[in-house]
Amino acid sequence: MAAAMTDIDAIRLALEPIAGKRAAAPRFTDGRVSLILDVTGLDGDRRALLEADIHRVLKALPGVDEVRIAQTSEKQGRRLIAVGSGKGGVGKSTLAANLAVALRRVGRNVGLIDADIYGPSQPRLMSAEGRRPTAEGQKLIPVQTDFGVPMLSMGQLLKPGQAVAWRGPMAGNALGQLIDADWGSTDLIIVDLPPGTGDVQLSMIQKHKPAGAVIISTPQDLALIDATRAIDLFNQSGVPIIGLVENMAGYVCPHCGEVSDPFGNGGAEAAAAAMGHPFLGRVPLDIAIRRASDAGHPPAAMDVAEGDAFRAIAAKLGDWLDRPAA
Repeated sequence: MAAAMTDIDAIRLALEPIAGKRAAAPRFTDGRVSLILDVTGLDGDRRALLEADIHRVLKALPGVDEVRIAQTSEKQGRRLIAVGSGKGGVGKSTLAANLAVALRRVGRNVGLIDADIYGPSQPRLMSAEGRRPTAEGQKLIPVQTDFGVPMLSMGQLLKPGQAVAWRGPMAGNALGQLIDADWGSTDLIIVDLPPGTGDVQLSMIQKHKPAGAVIISTPQDLALIDATRAIDLFNQSGVPIIGLVENMAGYVCPHCGEVSDPFGNGGAEAAAAAMGHPFLGRVPLDIAIRRASDAGHPPAAMDVAEGDAFRAIAAKLGDWLDRPAA
């Protein structure tokens, strides 16, 4: 019985649930298992956890005395995920901040860029006001936030309340500096775009094409019309639409528990179905989300109910990121 448990097929069977296709070329000789582990896209913590799990499972097999793992990783290009909207005031920046935080909590090596050159809000949302990025040579060094997400924002380079009176090319160049900063090992960046379909969006698509775009809208018809324009811009540019998010969908009265829909309900989901794009989820109209955001505490960073919607949307984004390239 012991001999049957120590052949190479038994080892592959034990590896499959924890490593899948990441474990390759396992060998078993004189009580020693050797294998190659592909850790592409995993940060240091996730690599260590996966390696520890493999050691634990294989050492539990009869006859296995030693486990040797060689790690390998393919160099991947940094991927940009654009978070856009057709108009302002629909919660785009709040969604971008919470997506970044939620993805970081599950081990993604993610950064955040506030590309809303004229109205930056990420320093407040990410509790990074007053923190200025440094520079090394010609490159900016992102600011480290309390949530493990490095970020850059024009709001960190300006004096509080200072207006940005730039024409399109200047705004485009500023965005380029944020994207081309020294992001180190960060391989995924959430980009909080300004509302609309103007110069910053065009500059980004032309010079730093995103891997995909998440579009956020409120349920009302006017916002959906504007969101459709943003979707059309990405479609024409060959940027995949990852899906739509509906914000301010349903208000639960804190006193009586009654649910009302001051901005309507289901419009973004219907629009996604009509255009053939995935619907990623809804974020309720909740004063707790607004208060936490204003205080610089993204709900997705805390184990509170207000963060559930953001974490669920981030999980769908993570699934999209993990899909094999077509």
